[in-house]
Amino acid sequence: MLIESFSEKDTFELGKELGQKAKAGEIVCLDGDLGCGKTVFTKGFAEGMGIDDVVSSPTFTIIQEYDGEGMSLYHFDVYRIGDSEEMFEIGYEDYFFSEGVCLIEWASKIEEIIPKEAKHITIEKDFAKGAEYRKITIEQ
Repeated sequence: MLIESFSEKDTFELGKELGQKAKAGEIVCLDGDLGCGKTVFTKGFAEGMGIDDVVSSPTFTIIQEYDGEGMSLYHFDVYRIGDSEEMFEIGYEDYFFSEGVCLIEWASKIEEIIPKEAKHITIEKDFAKGAEYRKITIEQ
């Protein structure tokens, strides 16, 4: 599925819509260049799950946990991960195979440990269509 976003608000609202539909045990993989809107999307996703906390990218902590309505959101940012071995050290399996939702920014860096049923979302800029334009591709 291809969705066009023309503003941060559009990207946020798409995240919110998908967060409202989130299911226990779901893994959502986010990829895209720096500054493309992954964290904006994540903030919307969290709001859609009923999370009132301030959501920020956990670049230096790797994971942030948030309690939503009925299930938790585990927000990973693996930008600084050197390899998948580091994910074993933080006990990623406890999160990936839980009743919460995992949302992973920079997921392609650890693709060899991502379950095949994960949802993949790629956010791309296209400056020919404007500075705020994003092409968002969702694959199941």
